[in-house]
Amino acid sequence: MYHRERSTGRVPVFLCLKGLTALMSDLIANAAIDRRMAEIITPVIEDMGFELVRVRFMGGKTHVLQIMVERPDGGIDVDDCARVSTAVSATLDVEDPIAEAYALEVSSPGIDRPLTRLKDFDVWQGYEAKIETSELIDGRRRFKGELAGIEGDEVLINVDEGTIGLKFDWLSDAKLVLTDELISEMLRQRKAAGVINEDDFDEIETDVSQEDD
Repeated sequence: MYHRERSTGRVPVFLCLKGLTALMSDLIANAAIDRRMAEIITPVIEDMGFELVRVRFMGGKTHVLQIMVERPDGGIDVDDCARVSTAVSATLDVEDPIAEAYALEVSSPGIDRPLTRLKDFDVWQGYEAKIETSELIDGRRRFKGELAGIEGDEVLINVDEGTIGLKFDWLSDAKLVLTDELISEMLRQRKAAGVINEDDFDEIETDVSQEDD
């Protein structure tokens, strides 16, 4: 994760969004300010060869603008996050959409990542996930099970009752569950991308300090 402090001084502007963010799912950008931020930063991120996974402006004692990004084929490293942060920060300096002082955080989606795009449920087919819907579906809003891909605009998930389909538009939250299989796959991807070098782990030194009697 790359983190920087920012301060601004203009009243936020909320627009009736068309085009880019009008087609963006609530899982990527939920609140009006999130959608406004997505409209501003998505072209910058995509011009650099990355994709926006999620953006959240969070209040509290310290306001935080959290941006998750990755390459189209998955993965991102710290240097990439720093470059994206610099580019996004420069754009926000010009647009100045937030009145309050805030911290900008740019990071990867992480291992137990949020699933925010329909394609994510296909890419991560076979891994366990938790899904929540905005409305009750057969008396429940929470579903946990193995992802079974997508079919049209439906997300398929294997639950105790069998395989069910949930309309993507019904979803209010979705994320992978941290399992050994997921960790192994993430390590494999990072090794394939050259982020992890096995040679760095060939030698293990143990430093034991002990007083002689």
